[in-house]
Amino acid sequence: MKNRWMTLSVATVLAALTLGASIAEAAGVLTIGRREDSTTFDPIKSAQNVDNWVFSNVFDVLVRVDKSGTKLEPGLAESWTISDDGMTYTFKMRDAKFSDGSPITAGDAAFSLLRIRDNKGSLWSDSYKVIDTAEATDDKTLVVKLKNPSAPFLSTLALPNVSVLSKKAVEAGEDAFAELPTASSGAFTVKEWRRGDRVILEKNPNFWQADRVKLDGVEWISVPDDNTRMLNVQAGQLDTAIFVPFSRVEELKKDPNLNVLIETSTREDHLLINHEKGALAKKEVRQALDMAIDKQALVDTVTFRLGTVANSYVPKGALYYYADNLQRPYDPEKAKAMLAEAGASDLTLNYIVRAGDEVVEQTAVLLQQQLAKAGVTVNINKVDPSQEWDMLVAGDYDVGVNYWTNDILDPDQKTTFVVGHDSNMNYMTRYKNDKVKDLVAAARLELDPAKREAMYVDIQKMAKEDVNWIDLYYSPYINVSRKNVTDFYQNPLGRFFLEDTAKN
Repeated sequence: MKNRWMTLSVATVLAALTLGASIAEAAGVLTIGRREDSTTFDPIKSAQNVDNWVFSNVFDVLVRVDKSGTKLEPGLAESWTISDDGMTYTFKMRDAKFSDGSPITAGDAAFSLLRIRDNKGSLWSDSYKVIDTAEATDDKTLVVKLKNPSAPFLSTLALPNVSVLSKKAVEAGEDAFAELPTASSGAFTVKEWRRGDRVILEKNPNFWQADRVKLDGVEWISVPDDNTRMLNVQAGQLDTAIFVPFSRVEELKKDPNLNVLIETSTREDHLLINHEKGALAKKEVRQALDMAIDKQALVDTVTFRLGTVANSYVPKGALYYYADNLQRPYDPEKAKAMLAEAGASDLTLNYIVRAGDEVVEQTAVLLQQQLAKAGVTVNINKVDPSQEWDMLVAGDYDVGVNYWTNDILDPDQKTTFVVGHDSNMNYMTRYKNDKVKDLVAAARLELDPAKREAMYVDIQKMAKEDVNWIDLYYSPYINVSRKNVTDFYQNPLGRFFLEDTAKN
């Protein structure tokens, strides 16, 4: 472990040494410190915020979520109509160009929709299988026919992963496009991706709202260690930083050079459980683990009471959130007895933890202590943040804390992804319940809001009964910026409106 920490320390010091020069060379370039590096620029092949939050300013979508994060508004589709039977959507494309100067056509939009549905590498195919056909009747008219009416369909078009891509650019080479897209439809273009260091964006002069964009460019800089990232923004080596640790909020608020930004979010932190690992396959064991964790103590100690206890995978305040969902009482003695009855008295868990993430590391230590009271041995395995995702996909873990923020207004996206048996193995938990799967599919088709809400209430109850994962807490987005940065804003769905941000 010493070698790993030494490597991380050297990397963060080197990053700090290069930050100042980057800013000095381009006063109109906004630097944003974040933990992880990007993983791809192919939107259909990622489900991570580290990618989606960049996609939103590199690519544009047919339908957008507004700045408040509460309603839909036109994007590359300036208008649309829906047939009386809810099966046919006709979109009128606005006059817009890709960054290479080529027109953005209905054909590009149709290509993007069918690609996210059909491409073998798509992580989002389940949400778009409802599409029967997507055709361009002319360059400005896209007609999408569904296999059946779908309540969330319009909302799913605002997902960054279904952004409108250049058919020509992607077909010239998918792998090359994923490394450096040669045509973008959003406010910025990708100039360079220095893996492990930064993504460098430049203003897209051909963006249909180019007059709105005030910055010359943006640099998303990877600074994995929370402490180093905060020091960099305090020293002026970064303009902004995201993922401010709860423990640093009050200190940073006292710095006259900084603005601490606390925004409403759809973030929910949870403990992922690998259902295919030994005793964790038993529902009773997972229920016992849920009962052995004191969520309120976690909120008080780790979030400094900025968070609230979570009782559902649906975030508090989101559409169809069930406020009365079960919240198991903290009872380590009962949990211990349940584990014994399930034949898991000697349970040992491999808990993977993102190194350098202060909150995740604090959570791991607290959960280790709490679970020990129920007789559970927890071995904490700190891993590089870039390795964690691959370990989750491979199933090389027992438990590990992760988080989710909604990307669209409708609950179908997250529900499909975490309990609906999608291509990501229900967000790497390997959770399986055919009744839940069928109800998720049915809720997607139900157009009566009252009936649909009742279905989502049932899904939340069933997920809690099965303990698909352990809900921990809801919390706001907490970011920090230098005082000379204005309108650095993140809406509840996580989108940064960098087209409105300015650096004075």
